[in-house]
Amino acid sequence: MLELALLTVPGPFAPMTHRLGRFIGVKQDGQLIAMAGERMSMPGFREVSGVCTHPDHRGQGYAQALMAIITQRILDEGDTPFLHAYATNRMAIELYERLGWQVRAPMITAILSRCEA
Repeated sequence: MLELALLTVPGPFAPMTHRLGRFIGVKQDGQLIAMAGERMSMPGFREVSGVCTHPDHRGQGYAQALMAIITQRILDEGDTPFLHAYATNRMAIELYERLGWQVRAPMITAILSRCEA
């Protein structure tokens, strides 16, 4: 999962990100070629996260199918799905818009890490 995320850069994805929620994927010949999952949640809301497809397998509908499964699962459990996308990731934003998502608001984030003194 980390290897695919590092290759495709769907957003922040660290070595333990997969433990923050449920993920599903598509494998071909034992290799993970697409995935999507959940990450952040708060009462009533759950984030769709880690949506990515290996560059050699794009255009096959994997991201769309995985997002549909994750989104429906969230809705079935009574929560509202949401997601984030880098403003520069036009391909992802265009996919999300084709699937009926819309930009609600731009946001600025900061990723902090602890520095050793």
